[in-house]
Amino acid sequence: MAENPTAAGVLERCDIRPSANTTSELTLPLLHFDITWLYFHPVQRLLFFDFPCSKAEFLETVVPKLKESLHQTLNHFLPLAGNIVHPLNSDRPFSRFVDGDSVLLTIAESDKDFDYLTGNHPRVADEFYVCVPQLPPAKHTPDVVILPVLALQITLFPDRGVCLGITNHHAIGDASSIVRFIKAWASVNRSSGDSKLIDEKLLPFYDRTSVEDPEGLDSIYWNLIKQSRAVESLPISFPLNKVRATFILTKDDVQKLKHFVLERRPEMRITAFTVTCALVWVCLVKVDAATETLAEDEPEYFGFAADCRGRLSPPLPAEISGTKTVYNEKGILDGAENWPIEFGKLIGKRLFGVAGSPRFDLYDVDYGWGRPNKFESASIDGDTSMSLCKSRDFEGGLEIGLSRPKEKLDAFAAIFTKALGNL
Repeated sequence: MAENPTAAGVLERCDIRPSANTTSELTLPLLHFDITWLYFHPVQRLLFFDFPCSKAEFLETVVPKLKESLHQTLNHFLPLAGNIVHPLNSDRPFSRFVDGDSVLLTIAESDKDFDYLTGNHPRVADEFYVCVPQLPPAKHTPDVVILPVLALQITLFPDRGVCLGITNHHAIGDASSIVRFIKAWASVNRSSGDSKLIDEKLLPFYDRTSVEDPEGLDSIYWNLIKQSRAVESLPISFPLNKVRATFILTKDDVQKLKHFVLERRPEMRITAFTVTCALVWVCLVKVDAATETLAEDEPEYFGFAADCRGRLSPPLPAEISGTKTVYNEKGILDGAENWPIEFGKLIGKRLFGVAGSPRFDLYDVDYGWGRPNKFESASIDGDTSMSLCKSRDFEGGLEIGLSRPKEKLDAFAAIFTKALGNL
């Protein structure tokens, strides 16, 4: 990664291992669901907590408790402490944990303005990287590349708050898996290190034999994707020349959007997710049409990941780690052998995506410091996606995160506000 001009003051870097009495080795194949994300950029999440705390209290009380609770939680999430092993002989990559593997935890301090970072107004995107942990560099051997999959950082804003930063490799944990880990860690920390109190619904399911693959999708996907690009993601370059802002839709706004659509297309199947994404997408297209020279017939594409675990035959438990759902009478995986090729055709096209989902509520996470003050998806700085999550302050509402050049974000805000006013 290029040097971060806004790096925090690092107080400590430590490797947190699961307990010594846990499984000594766990190897899991990467399935076609996982392989899809093998060369995707790391996913970066930030949770800010309004938790006034002195540096002394932070180092003497908060940090030791976090280390111990992480140590206990990793016993249940061994692949996150392990690595992705990527053979160089074209064999399929796999996840492997062995005794001694660990997660890098960075303890840091920042003098930046906590209230500025946790606002909804446009904020310089670079400023957030004071809190974003970086995955350790890959290890290269003559036969394999070994890729760490998780890095964590806890940043103190003295006497104001703390920020928990989570960076993970997408192939080892989709949003559902990582949110389960975050909530499990929080519950252990809140209960003073007792991992027996973790809600069983948060525990992962690692039995890959439950995933049937009669069509050979694992091999098909790997043979296609291994030709695509280098093993390691490209580094972020600063300055990003972007600002990020949060836009709120209340429950009433969402209902008005649904009513607007159903008045015109009563046969449509709509949800809060679909109408919200459609609104944001249309507003962004209008911004680009006003600020760029676009061909009249140039298509716009929208992409999103969906959870198909419950729609497979046989269904998979929601707790299975790693990673699409659509309505298809032939089955969710009908035509799946062509998906990588079809998606590859969109590279270089005008593609808009969404990171996150209202289904994953990070605002109910509590490490013992109360609910988060703000959630930010730092990953959207690197692509053209929006982030989407439940609103912290409005029941039934949604939070939309965008990162764009300032003039485009300002133009979006004006169009977005006008669109809501016209409903």
